[in-house]
Amino acid sequence: MTVIPPGPPTTGKPLTGLRVVEVATYVAGPLGGMTLAQLGADVIRVDPPGGAADYTRWPVAASGTSLYWAGLNKAKRSLCADFRSAEGRELITRLIAGSGPGGGIVLTNASRPWLGYEALRAVRPDLIHLRIEGYRDGRPAVDYTVNAGMGFPLVTGPEGHADPVNHVLPAWDIACGLYAAVAILGAERHRRVTGQGQQLRVALGDVALATAGNLGFLAEAEVNRVTRPRIGNHLYGSFARDFATRDGQRVMVVALTERHWADLLALTGLRAPVVALEEALGADFSAEQDRYAYRDALAGLLRRWFAGHALDEVRQALRRTSVLWSVYRSFGDVVESDDVRANPMMGVIDQPGIGRYLAPASPINASPAGDREPVRAPLLGEHTAEILRTDLGLSEHQIQDLHERGVVATASPKR
Repeated sequence: MTVIPPGPPTTGKPLTGLRVVEVATYVAGPLGGMTLAQLGADVIRVDPPGGAADYTRWPVAASGTSLYWAGLNKAKRSLCADFRSAEGRELITRLIAGSGPGGGIVLTNASRPWLGYEALRAVRPDLIHLRIEGYRDGRPAVDYTVNAGMGFPLVTGPEGHADPVNHVLPAWDIACGLYAAVAILGAERHRRVTGQGQQLRVALGDVALATAGNLGFLAEAEVNRVTRPRIGNHLYGSFARDFATRDGQRVMVVALTERHWADLLALTGLRAPVVALEEALGADFSAEQDRYAYRDALAGLLRRWFAGHALDEVRQALRRTSVLWSVYRSFGDVVESDDVRANPMMGVIDQPGIGRYLAPASPINASPAGDREPVRAPLLGEHTAEILRTDLGLSEHQIQDLHERGVVATASPKR
């Protein structure tokens, strides 16, 4: 595994030549921008001097540098400009307007009038403008408030638990960021064909609502009049759950298909008692719905087999089958595991303020072998002078003057 030096994304990637100006905070916007940047787009993140609200978001390194911010801004360039000053806003507007046919693309979750579609289209008629919102009516929201209103916390958690259980993964932020990246690419293709830009809006609430609908959660409630129960680590409508091994480890086992189920029974030697249970109950365990209906009884039979074997024995046995399974691991286990460190998506970056650590490139494998490498996040304002000089054509004297008057800024890493 090699240490990846800092620098701009490698040329020759699918989105080389595309430039996106990102004025966004927290997860969805920065993730959308990073998704494009890791595929070769020149994504310029614009922040006010001192950083935006997410610049110090936990988790942080011992220096105070945000691991969260560094993780979501890899492969971008960074410009710091004062949003409150007319000169700062003018510089950002000029940046959006420039860079030829590949430019004129804005990704934002800000509601400032000067960053709005109509204001910017006046200087770039073929503008592509994507704004991430909380709700479609303009109300603010974050992943955790959207999730609370969408039903998922009431079906998450152990059976019989009375209180809502929030999920630690910000799923709607992640999905929203990826929708944003796809929307920008769709609009950019439309512009290449027609010469016309587009105004795009993606609401976090709509992403969650669409997903709940697409997965059948809403239809189940409306059509079947069913209130989905909490079922802990079982799998709704099929057979899956976690089992403890003899040495105290836990394994998640999933038998979705008839073949999975047959292999699981053969592995555990439970074919005969399961057939007897089928006959006694009048059930057919080759069918998913019956495996789900009698999940507790089936899990009780399987539990004894797993409890009688150590994890290494369970691993070896499961590897010889079609059964879907995984050992439960902590984040610490994951980062130290050989399979993760051997993954070509992963590389060691040297992030100022943090040091050397394992980080991912894009999970989209669109590059030639050896070219799938993570690029570190910029320092806040690291590229300010470069962008002013090469992208906006300012002289060194003009750049120095803007720095001295606080219109633009460059930050040093925390040590």
